[in-house]
Amino acid sequence: MDKNRNAKNYWKENKKYLLILLGIWFIISFGAGILFKDYLNNFHLGGFKLGFWFAQQGSIYIFVLLIFIYIRLMNKLDKKYGYSEDDTD
Repeated sequence: MDKNRNAKNYWKENKKYLLILLGIWFIISFGAGILFKDYLNNFHLGGFKLGFWFAQQGSIYIFVLLIFIYIRLMNKLDKKYGYSEDDTD
């Protein structure tokens, strides 16, 4: 029974991480690339307007960064709940 509760808590935290990280990605890609592009276009990055840059490049970079953050979070979560690959005997 304790193992079942452990698995439920693990997936509950996993889903929380996913929702937070996907929420950040949505805000960056939709917000910076579409909603706030007019304001961000007042600034330039690498010769391009910042709103355009976020729509074309920035959201992809943020997504890749969020993947690495998710990997780190999941490694910590695996160790916390005993699912780590390092613990296999």
